[in-house]
Amino acid sequence: MMNEAELPEVSTMSYEAARDELIAVVNRLEQGSLTLDESISVWERGEALAARCEEWLVGARERLEKAKRGADAAEATE
Repeated sequence: MMNEAELPEVSTMSYEAARDELIAVVNRLEQGSLTLDESISVWERGEALAARCEEWLVGARERLEKAKRGADAAEATE
């Protein structure tokens, strides 16, 4: 994994990039080879990545619901 200075800003990441890095974070933490300080830093990054993924999923859900409402409205007028 890159050092913190080389990591992309979480707020600019795509869902897929955030998800993939989150998987890598979980794997690093599960290995148990990090110091406590490193573990906390990695955990914090993971929390930020999980929040970013949630943002994307909420946005996708809203778009789907909006599209469904539009389809329902179109059917109602037919």
